[in-house]
Amino acid sequence: MLIGGLGFIAPWLLVALAALPVLWLLLRAVPPAPVRRRFPGVALLLGLRDEESVSDRTPWWLLALRMLAAAAVIIGLAGPVLNPDPARRATSDPLLILLDGSWASAPEWPRKEDAVETLLGEAARQGRTAAVVRLTTPEAPVFQTPETWITRLPGLGPEPWQPPAVDDAAMVRFLDAVNEIDGGLETVWVSDGLARPSRNAVLAAVADKGQVRVLETGRDVIALRPASFEDGAVQLTAVRASHDLDRPHVVSVQAHGRDPAGAMRLLETTEISFAEGAATASQSLILPAELRARLTHFTIAAERSAGAVALTDDGLRRREVALIAGREDREGLELLSPLHYLQRALETNADLLHGALTDVLPANPDVVVLADVATLSDGEAAQLQDWVEGGGMLLRFAGPRLAASDLSRDSEDALMPVRLRAGGRNVGGAMSWGEPKTLAPFDAESPFHGLELSPDVTISSQVMAQPDPTLSQRVIARLSDGTPLVTRKHLGDGQVVLFHVTANAEWSTLPLSGLFVQMLERLSVSSVTSNPDPVELEGTTWQPQRVIDAYGTISNAGTLPGVDGEQMLSAPIGPALLPGLYQSEDRAIARNVLASDDSLVPSTWPGDVIVEGITDPAEQPLGGALLALALLFLLADIVASLALSGRLRGARPTVAALALLAAASGLPGQGRAQDSDAFAIEATSEVVLAHVLTGNDQIDGLAQAGLQGLSNVLSFRTSVEPAVPMAVDLETDELSLFPFLYWPISADQPIPSDAAYAKLNRYLRTGGMILFDTRDADIAGFGAASPEGRRLQAIARPLDIPPLEPIPEDHVITRTFYLLQDFPGRFARGDIWVEAAPADAELIEGMPFRNLNDGVTPVVVGGNDWASAWAVDGNGNALVVVGSGLAGERQREIAYRFGVNLVMHVLTGNYKSDQVHVPALLDRLGQ
Repeated sequence: MLIGGLGFIAPWLLVALAALPVLWLLLRAVPPAPVRRRFPGVALLLGLRDEESVSDRTPWWLLALRMLAAAAVIIGLAGPVLNPDPARRATSDPLLILLDGSWASAPEWPRKEDAVETLLGEAARQGRTAAVVRLTTPEAPVFQTPETWITRLPGLGPEPWQPPAVDDAAMVRFLDAVNEIDGGLETVWVSDGLARPSRNAVLAAVADKGQVRVLETGRDVIALRPASFEDGAVQLTAVRASHDLDRPHVVSVQAHGRDPAGAMRLLETTEISFAEGAATASQSLILPAELRARLTHFTIAAERSAGAVALTDDGLRRREVALIAGREDREGLELLSPLHYLQRALETNADLLHGALTDVLPANPDVVVLADVATLSDGEAAQLQDWVEGGGMLLRFAGPRLAASDLSRDSEDALMPVRLRAGGRNVGGAMSWGEPKTLAPFDAESPFHGLELSPDVTISSQVMAQPDPTLSQRVIARLSDGTPLVTRKHLGDGQVVLFHVTANAEWSTLPLSGLFVQMLERLSVSSVTSNPDPVELEGTTWQPQRVIDAYGTISNAGTLPGVDGEQMLSAPIGPALLPGLYQSEDRAIARNVLASDDSLVPSTWPGDVIVEGITDPAEQPLGGALLALALLFLLADIVASLALSGRLRGARPTVAALALLAAASGLPGQGRAQDSDAFAIEATSEVVLAHVLTGNDQIDGLAQAGLQGLSNVLSFRTSVEPAVPMAVDLETDELSLFPFLYWPISADQPIPSDAAYAKLNRYLRTGGMILFDTRDADIAGFGAASPEGRRLQAIARPLDIPPLEPIPEDHVITRTFYLLQDFPGRFARGDIWVEAAPADAELIEGMPFRNLNDGVTPVVVGGNDWASAWAVDGNGNALVVVGSGLAGERQREIAYRFGVNLVMHVLTGNYKSDQVHVPALLDRLGQ
């Protein structure tokens, strides 16, 4: 029932308001009026005063107060709702909420989250079940109470990719699950405002089950394409999705990069203007080569999404290449110049430096090219060697001068990759070829692997490499007869590469071919202005360096796994390929949310779909407030009745009444503080083990029972006597109160919020330990081979977790209390992972184990389901069967011992490692 802007869930209760006049009459008649009689003996009572008095009639204001209290109770129980929506109240079907949950949702996510919470609150008042599905990670709908989903909303934030295609395995499972739902279904789709091919299939599936409503903010979606370098300028392109393209729009684009000290700075700002009717706008940005080399990313100001960020890679950074020839160019004979073909190959993609070697080295170029340079002075050679060892690349080409010199003959020169034989090899010479030779296919280990050979490339002369044991490892290109053509060696952090032919066409036709340019690109001599062919990346692995979240925040990739080269360019952005910067050897590729040819299209919906904005005032239930008001009225009635009866005379009763009213008025902040203080006192009064709430009652109950069993064992066998274990809500509870957290992983548990992740990272950095238990060792190993493993990777991605390794045999956990070799739980086949040891950790003579990292490992990861092995009931009996017979009980005992070692490691650190110093300490003490 609606009365103006007020609605009632149970309007039939309002009938009770008609009984208020009857109640008035009843209250009016109690107490009854006394009968007046004259009695002479009353004179004896004159001057006496009764401490308690009773009014002959109830005052009208007290009756009104009681009427208001009764009316507030009746109306409150009728379920009043402020600003109800008439179209949404007449259904009992389950509620399915679909969240696009892409990067385009990020700018307005708080409003969308509030809208979803309002929908769930309404469903809760109507007694309906609900399910929330984020389409960026589609899963089968799980219908539960709306209150359960409200607690999970903080973990359902947007992701930096768009929902997958219809043929994606996860999307197929989601559509199959929707089609299998029996009965009706009301669907509310919280859209990000973008159209995509998979939307039609999802809409058809949910529309077949019932009414579909769409919530959109109506806000334009704006994003950046990857920046490119053309005609000496950085080209920036922005795209927008808008239902009003006739409206011009201007966005401010900021260029970010690092200063010489390595700090992030705003380098430049420019504006991009969208013309009327245009969905794409471009702008050129001219920057000096030095600034361009420092660029890391571009952002759209005031846009908080991954689409508003465009990372830069080697496509914008033109390398500085110093070209030095062994002889001067002859006027009019440019084609014979040693540097002519190199200049033509490099000038479009690199900044070329010319001059003496001692003049160009202080400029710290990326590459130094020596074309037929044989002799260097001692000072030049020393400077050049220091530069190479610091990370530079020295690229050398042979020629008549190098062939005639004694360079690298008797012994290998530091600035040559191999020793050379006296005399060259050429057609018609002393070491004659019958005819020019062609190139052999490149080896799989060669940086040139995958390049297509041309039969037009022939070699007529070359300098020969002296065979030795290291030659085969340094050859990266050969001729058809196996003769080395290009050799390479690493020198410090840099490398030296020698082409055994000239840089011009005197000895070969290689400089005349496109293969020459491709080989220079593979050696990273020049920048590549476009991404390579996916075929060229086969067999390579690309390690993420920086990744972007849905809100456009760039963070360190940490220990994220590498990406196969085959997937690097062809796979869509998703959970396995996050938007970010990826590196392989000396090359970096940025995978941004948008590709260079992507556009944004605003969403359009069929006519039978209701599209609403997220601007309506939220429904506000008033029942609780009215019931609280009724309680206040009743308390006021108590105080008034006491006052009328004379029982509030004196200060103490008055203070008590005022305290009663103050307590009833709520003081919610004080109540929460008291609850928080009680929680902190309980957690810190004794050692307390804690587990993370997952939202699954069965898993949480088992975790509680498991930690109780482990606490019992610790009390019986060690000096540690833990109190009753506690459950921790990551969103509301303080984590620093607990030295140890047990976190069981389920496939459907929610992702923590940003605030929870901040607390978790602070907890890990300040000495806390988390035991992640995927409970899947019976079906999978560590990683993403199971739903729990994939969920763990999603949960752990934002955590500041150090590199991990399988627990080594000499780790301190193996001996903190018991000597252990295995770490079983309910399962005994899974490995456990701990913080990796330092690279320089080694076994020193006289020590029984390595000098491993000196702190407590912040995380332990495994899947052996330890809580089940530890779990006990109220009488101390095991709850879960482990193994069978004596072998199973032995496995449970080892599981308990692992738990003891783990807790002792948390509480005492690596004190066991310090025992190696006991002999020295005793010797110093003279004992």
